Amino acid sequence: MSLDKEDVEKIAHLARLAINEDDIPEYSRELSKILDLVAQMNAVDTSNIEPMAHPQENSQRLREDKITELNQRDAIQANAPQVERGLYLVPKVIE
Repeated sequence: MSLDKEDVEKIAHLARLAINEDDIPEYSRELSKILDLVAQMNAVDTSNIEPMAHPQENSQRLREDKITELNQRDAIQANAPQVERGLYLVPKVIE
């Protein structure tokens, strides 16, 4: 796919990029190469390929789901200026 000057300018506008007039031919060539690669990838028949969650056959190491820390909320909140029902009270900042 070949992009012309107007296409590159439109893409630059949509991306909110300012590009020099002299750089437009290079951007056109590079963006065309990218779109050609995408078209080539879309042409590959993937109907017999099962989707994968990860490219390697690795399994995630899981740890036992158990509590490892003690509940220290009361001790920590003892330093707070104002606490109510386990929540910190802070001044209102939005009117």
